[in-house]
Amino acid sequence: MLFGINTFFAQSTTDIKIAANQTEKYLPLLQDKKVGVVANQTSIIYKENKKYIHLVDSLLNRDIAIQKVFSPEHGFRGNADAGEHVKNALDKKTGLPIISLYGKNKKPNAEQLADIDIILFDIQDVGVRFYTYISTLHYVMEAAAEANIPVIVLDRPNPNAHYIDGPILEEAHKSFVGMHPVPIVYGMTIGEYACMINEEKWLKNNVSCQLTIIPLENYTHQTSYELPIKPSPNLPNAKAINLYPSLCFFEGTNVNAGRGTTKQFQVFGSPWLAKNHFDYQYTPQPNFGAKNPKNKGKLCYGRNLENTSYLNHIELKWLIEAYQNTKNKNLFFTNFFEKLAGTSALRKQIETHTTASEIRKSWQKGIDNFKKTRSKYLIYK
Repeated sequence: MLFGINTFFAQSTTDIKIAANQTEKYLPLLQDKKVGVVANQTSIIYKENKKYIHLVDSLLNRDIAIQKVFSPEHGFRGNADAGEHVKNALDKKTGLPIISLYGKNKKPNAEQLADIDIILFDIQDVGVRFYTYISTLHYVMEAAAEANIPVIVLDRPNPNAHYIDGPILEEAHKSFVGMHPVPIVYGMTIGEYACMINEEKWLKNNVSCQLTIIPLENYTHQTSYELPIKPSPNLPNAKAINLYPSLCFFEGTNVNAGRGTTKQFQVFGSPWLAKNHFDYQYTPQPNFGAKNPKNKGKLCYGRNLENTSYLNHIELKWLIEAYQNTKNKNLFFTNFFEKLAGTSALRKQIETHTTASEIRKSWQKGIDNFKKTRSKYLIYK
């Protein structure tokens, strides 16, 4: 159902109007209802002079009866490490109960939904399969469908919507960092993606959610968009978000991807890479968003990619280069790599010295088939 690069404060190159700002379209749906909100630090409403107000604060100011807030990975305030267990708590500012949807409780249970009439979902995504906010969306929709609770998704732009790339997830490698048969970069907003989840019957037992999308205005998939607030602790700027689909492969290796530095997902390095081959070095140390970074306290050799041209594809050359120039290739990959790639083929291709262009050719049939599926759910050009 539809109604109708380096700074983080420029909203867009055009006058995009995000769904959260279109209060006239969703406030009437919340009146006299007990509301559950799925939100984090990115759930904001823009105001004048580069100011904003959090969606939850705005709804409370308008006397909307929020019962509780559900938070994804990194927590409601967005300050937890990747993979860090986040406990249920009370929000200090509003006094609302915060239910964590990360860790053992990824899906709201019947007790948590017992006092909810409607769910409002508003989280900024980055359009990458292994970024877990779309997995949270899946479980929220599934739980809501089972409890016969409507869901409203407030749509937000996808900063990586300008291309589609990567291998299609195989069922054998399904996990919380990849739940659906889509490429790594899928070129859809979170509202469009919600429609696809629902209509493709990807929810458990083929249930369907009562879904309403509040669309963006003045937006296309080619519209540039720089986020006003970083979507998670280790995506600090537009460059990191653009490089993330390519560098996150290193999370499944012994190579650090910038965690424990101020250049997260803009550099990579490892103590086991050949120092005479690489032109950059750094030492990861604990910091905000990385309490225990990979290769902590060890001098790492690698690349600084801050000045790399803006990407419109997944770049494999850095992963291939690192593998070919590591000391012990048997220790390069971890078991997590297949979950990120969504396939066992990519690791084998790299180990057998398949070129980047040949690897990309192997993805094309899956991408072409996905584009046919994707086309049915596009709200924007």
